[in-house]
Amino acid sequence: MVRLLSSVALAALLSGGAHAHGIDAGAGNAAVADFDIVHARVTIEGSEAVFHMAVSGRAGETKPTPVGTLAGSEVFAYVWPTSVDPAEVGFEEKAGILAMTVTAHPDFDDTPLHDENGDGDPANDGDVWHSHWVVLGPDEACGEGALKVIDIPEGAKPRLPKTWPGLPLLIDSPGFEPALDGQTVELRVPFADVSVVKGASYDGVTSGLRVNANVHAPLLCVADVFDVASGDLSLPGKVAD
Repeated sequence: MVRLLSSVALAALLSGGAHAHGIDAGAGNAAVADFDIVHARVTIEGSEAVFHMAVSGRAGETKPTPVGTLAGSEVFAYVWPTSVDPAEVGFEEKAGILAMTVTAHPDFDDTPLHDENGDGDPANDGDVWHSHWVVLGPDEACGEGALKVIDIPEGAKPRLPKTWPGLPLLIDSPGFEPALDGQTVELRVPFADVSVVKGASYDGVTSGLRVNANVHAPLLCVADVFDVASGDLSLPGKVAD
């Protein structure tokens, strides 16, 4: 298991440098097979970007153990960091590293506009795999070379997507439904102008995030990196038709 990002890997993530379509990865790099990436890709089909990841185990089988409180709770995630500017999905321009994520976290719900489990209550669905756009950035408070979902300082009013869930984070809850089937995770994301994604660089990551015990900035840190498709977060994938 890769605990945190090295400074070299972080520099590579920030700089990008796509040169290939799809990333093949050797199996056996993660302790839990559900998060052991064997392939990651992002393609364009019509007006949609299709985020795809294959793992050596059964995708989505393992979820965090509930702790009963928001503070100190965990989030498990399948993540596609990209070079797409956050402004393309409603955040401030160059706000950080835009990533699409598919997450599960049984101790809280952060999709207030959506009822993922279909029981009529939109506030109890955190343990169902669901999608987010997040904007990531480094914060030494999370650990050396570690990333976090960027916090919104008290009183700040940055540009945010219409489906922002109200958390003090650069996070969006657009309601795109992921499909977890066998060894794959796939998510189809519509764009008004999908050309903004074409040619972007990306990588594939599986990770664990943790809510700060004080529920304060940094609120949500990347605590564990289970696997990285490229091995070094160099974003070698290139979005193509």
